Amino acid sequence: MESQNHHIPHYQTSQHSPETTNNSPTSSNSPAKIIHKVKKNLVFQSKWAEINGAMGDLGTYIPIVLALTLAKDLDLGTTLIFTGIYNIVTGAIYGVPMPVQPMKSIAAVAISNGSDFGIPEIMAAGICTGGILFVLGVTGLMHLAYKLIPLPVVRGIQLSQGLSFAMSAVKYIRNVQDFAKSKAKGNRHWLGLDGLVLAIVCACFIIIVNGAGEESAEREANDHEEERPKRSRLRRIVASLPSAFIVFLLGVILAFVRRPNVVKDINFGPSSIEVLKITKHAWKEGFIKGTIPQLPLSVLNSVIAVCKLSADLFPGKHFSATSVSVTVGLMNLVGCWFGAMPCCHGAGGLAGQYKFGGRSGGCVALLGAVKMVLGLVLGSSLVMVLDQFPVGVLGVLLLFAGIELAMASRDMNSKEEFFVMLVCTSVSLVGSSAALGFVCGIVVHVLLKIRKF
Repeated sequence: MESQNHHIPHYQTSQHSPETTNNSPTSSNSPAKIIHKVKKNLVFQSKWAEINGAMGDLGTYIPIVLALTLAKDLDLGTTLIFTGIYNIVTGAIYGVPMPVQPMKSIAAVAISNGSDFGIPEIMAAGICTGGILFVLGVTGLMHLAYKLIPLPVVRGIQLSQGLSFAMSAVKYIRNVQDFAKSKAKGNRHWLGLDGLVLAIVCACFIIIVNGAGEESAEREANDHEEERPKRSRLRRIVASLPSAFIVFLLGVILAFVRRPNVVKDINFGPSSIEVLKITKHAWKEGFIKGTIPQLPLSVLNSVIAVCKLSADLFPGKHFSATSVSVTVGLMNLVGCWFGAMPCCHGAGGLAGQYKFGGRSGGCVALLGAVKMVLGLVLGSSLVMVLDQFPVGVLGVLLLFAGIELAMASRDMNSKEEFFVMLVCTSVSLVGSSAALGFVCGIVVHVLLKIRKF
């Protein structure tokens, strides 16, 4: 069996990774080539590794979807169906575990603003954001931004996003969460079906199986393979375990154990899908409160950072910022009209799925198929199961996804690059704004260039 001890490769960094249209939606002309490419993109490189990798993004996906469902009555069934379709399509197009994540700024505004920012406003914000990203993609402006933004600034955004995920994960592990109000309800007990001990055991299990992904550790293991055959065999068996899948499966089992009667409350069948009516007031509120804070994060983390990270993780599969921007735009221009949660790609989800073994589009396509089945069979009643899922376990999955994303920033080769990256990271974290960190990073980068003249 194939080892699951994956890592982000350390490549010789250039200022900008080359872009090609090999993985662009329009790169192949004949139907035969398209079909061949789709089949190639969806082929599993390792069955258990890909299944394991599909779990890597759930630490972000489930808490936000659950919060919006409980607080704003989001149609979970419709969201699962549409996000499942997005997963399958993007997996077929790009051939990498391209994640489909909630738009975090819009979700945060919705949860914190009470009844004056409901489903119509959420969907209006998603449609406006998607429309702008679509225009930026088809006009080539996103490609221009990809070329012009310095790599240390992008790494600063990735590092801040990764650390933000990791800090949120620690809060999930340490504190009891009320997702409907986006607040902590006190310290988590040590024992119990969602206790600290459970989360710590799960974290230790993942570390033992996956390690830190260090190349030197793998080389050392290979060097001593002949000297210690029994230990090497045991190490290979342990490393082949699908750790994230096992942890998530444990969480599902515990969800039913915590509330056995939840089975009786499940109503089978999909939710009714209808076109939403969005008023002028909803368009205005959605754009001002939702689109404006979301747009910088979508441009930087959902498009630019995703393209940069994919070049690091999958050097043979570069794809254009144009195509990624267009796919994010289309997802929201279609799904939001039917009440599906506003979605985007995300560097954190890509890093998390890679960390746990995702290597092909088949990884996210499998996840998408499962989402569609759950949406069609269980609909919105699935929220009762998710509400019982151990939040500490979700925190563990999110923790490793965040760390993996943050580790992508280790390829800075000079003190100047580190300086720009850390300024961008610090401002993004303290100011809770990727846009503010981006502006400060660009200013510092320009000032350092001027200083050299």
